[in-house]
Amino acid sequence: MLETAYSLTRPDARTTSVVFASPHSGRDYPASFMRRAVLNASEIRSSEDAFVDQLFAAVPSYGAPLLTAKAPRAYVDLNRGADELDSALIEGVRRAAHNPRIASGLGVIPRVVANGRQIYRGKLTLIEAHQRIAQYWRPYHDQLQTLLDESSNTFGEAILIDCHSMPHEALENVGPPGSARPDVVLGDRFGATAASSIVEQIEAALASAGLRVARNMPFAGAFITQHYGRPARQQHAIQIEIDRALYMNERTLEPNESFESFKTLLTGVIAEIADIGRADEQKIAAE
Repeated sequence: MLETAYSLTRPDARTTSVVFASPHSGRDYPASFMRRAVLNASEIRSSEDAFVDQLFAAVPSYGAPLLTAKAPRAYVDLNRGADELDSALIEGVRRAAHNPRIASGLGVIPRVVANGRQIYRGKLTLIEAHQRIAQYWRPYHDQLQTLLDESSNTFGEAILIDCHSMPHEALENVGPPGSARPDVVLGDRFGATAASSIVEQIEAALASAGLRVARNMPFAGAFITQHYGRPARQQHAIQIEIDRALYMNERTLEPNESFESFKTLLTGVIAEIADIGRADEQKIAAE
């Protein structure tokens, strides 16, 4: 069992309604979990959003909180609903109506990692599944909602930036043949989870840094974006997926030679995104 479900770094003062969170960068693999897994340490990390928490480490310097998971995605997936239980993996779970995420082995307790590789032999008990949800899923989501509530109470709105990375190969068929692949994909569930003006400002911040941006294809946002995106209530949620090849070696799971320069570039983008959530008078004062 991990000591904590998440890491929260707060700014000295909250000056923006924006909240940054990384649910898939956790890399504290419990020894008991690794003993049961049929994959080696490298294989089991293939679905991890490696180093995303480090890429966004500057967030608190711009007046926003940064929430990052400690538990790895292969152990419990915080970007799934607590009820997305897989009957093919967990004993005593009734087979529910078709859910493509569960069917592919990617429920809240994943059955597989990247490329459909099985994590376990046999099944887990329902008690164990509920323990993981209670110990890691619920504390993370309780804290995330608290941060969004703080933003709403202070600024009259909340903007969640749900930070992820994507395999380079996931971008192979994005766009017309021969066109340049996007570096970043923004997901707002095709306009359902955030005001278009906010998404446009985020896209502009990325584009001004020289990054190619696509929207909703191939990633439109999963549970977190759907659950927290309530633009009618001034609570907005946008998923950011970054091509891993920009900053890491996907085979060795290590930062590549561009890591520091990309982190610096992204820090400039973070500053612009944080500025979206400042009151007009704050923006004038900053200028």
